[in-house]
Amino acid sequence: MIRPNFTKDHDLTSSGAQAPIIEAPINKAPFILASASPRRLDLLAQIGLRPDAIDAPQVDETARPHELPAAYARRIAGDKLAAVAARHPGAYVLAADTVVALGRRILPKAEDSATARRCLELLSGRRHKVVGGIAIAAADGRQAIRVVSTNVIFKRLEKSEIEHYLAGGEWHGKAGGYAIQGAAAAFIPSISGSYSNVVGLSLSDAYAMLTGLGFRS
Repeated sequence: MIRPNFTKDHDLTSSGAQAPIIEAPINKAPFILASASPRRLDLLAQIGLRPDAIDAPQVDETARPHELPAAYARRIAGDKLAAVAARHPGAYVLAADTVVALGRRILPKAEDSATARRCLELLSGRRHKVVGGIAIAAADGRQAIRVVSTNVIFKRLEKSEIEHYLAGGEWHGKAGGYAIQGAAAAFIPSISGSYSNVVGLSLSDAYAMLTGLGFRS
């Protein structure tokens, strides 16, 4: 588990001075991010949310036979939440999963250039979905799970464009072999839905779920 070094400045008073009034924080429960993804950490920071700790879950992410992308994203996000929430009773815990789906097919996370190349060749000139699963546990034990879908259109890619993108290396570890926030933005003429969902976490949905469960930043 990683604890980000977030500190606050405190007012000091000289001897005999009246002690300052310090307001108690609105949200006393810690906020845990159940993900090691730096992209999700950056996205949360974009809306002013900084986890008290990062606790990356270790779960089996193998898809079940004939499992559809939305069901898979919901299940894996829920499994990640269950694994981490059990270690942090009394905390708010946010877990997420991102799936790139071509029809009913779940594309893999690219761990090698051959896999990334196959993904890009499949996506070339086609429309696909990025499906995000978001699972949140409240400090009082309540939970919420939501699935968010974004439609993404890829332009038809030339072989040279694929090779140039692969040489950059940003495909590594990315679902579907690309990152919309990087050089692959040149391949995407339009999307329909949440942009941040394609990056790794729909911010509007995550924020609505957190506040609906009583979280206050």
